[in-house]
Amino acid sequence: MHERLIEHLGLPGAVTATFVTGGDVNEAYELVDGNHQHYFLLVQPGYGADFYQAEIAGLRLFQKYAINAPQVLANGEYHGDAYLLLSYIDTGVGSQRDLGRLVAHLHQHNNPTGKFGFDYPYRGTTISFTNTWTTSWEELFVDQRLLPLGAKLQRSGFWKPADYQLFMRAVAVIRQSLQAHLSQPALCHGDLWIGNVMFDQAGQPALIDPSPLYGDREFDIGITQVFGGFEPEFYAGYNEVFPLEPGAEDRLEFYHLYLLMIHLNKFGTTYYNAVNASLHRVIAHEKED
Repeated sequence: MHERLIEHLGLPGAVTATFVTGGDVNEAYELVDGNHQHYFLLVQPGYGADFYQAEIAGLRLFQKYAINAPQVLANGEYHGDAYLLLSYIDTGVGSQRDLGRLVAHLHQHNNPTGKFGFDYPYRGTTISFTNTWTTSWEELFVDQRLLPLGAKLQRSGFWKPADYQLFMRAVAVIRQSLQAHLSQPALCHGDLWIGNVMFDQAGQPALIDPSPLYGDREFDIGITQVFGGFEPEFYAGYNEVFPLEPGAEDRLEFYHLYLLMIHLNKFGTTYYNAVNASLHRVIAHEKED
């Protein structure tokens, strides 16, 4: 428990803190101050305040575009630990169709510069990505994300040479497909699994814990499909507002592969077979010379 950090926040009255489970990156706490006001506190031990700079920027963009999400209240570093204090959203029950519509509205906000990337890097505890601005989604996704991931899996020993060769075959398929697809730099959540969505007490959907970037919107949709929890109504609501384009079904596998590689890197060989199966699904679309 971070009693001194909580004192440092200067909240009124006696503050109670309850550890919140469910995430795999931050320590998380629900705080209640002396006025019975609730807050959500994230702590990342051993990092500076800038650990949260991308998430903060994403949440502020969400607020700008009227996307329901927590508000940023405070950010800093205390005795070597980064912290982020957010408004608390009481959990309720809502419609997955409305959730799909909310994500579609998010994706309708394109970067006016026409570039892919973000002002701040993606920072995880086991891997980081630069998010360097580029005019090419292929460059951002393949060169800045997939290839560094593949190299790290090889260095770590999770992949043997044959696995890496299979990966490079998949990369060639992905490049060819993305070069033939006109991507737009949509504002993306960046980590859109079921644990990062919720409903407030009014039944309105909300997005939490973003790893934002301007990218192809199929990136977010692909991530929703990997671990479940998103119902057919979610996709129906999404397509009502912003229908996916032809060929999306095949391209979504690229983003399944990406997320599974992230998990192989972080959690180990439990994910090896899933990554291997995804690689084979991608190379099934190889074109003969």
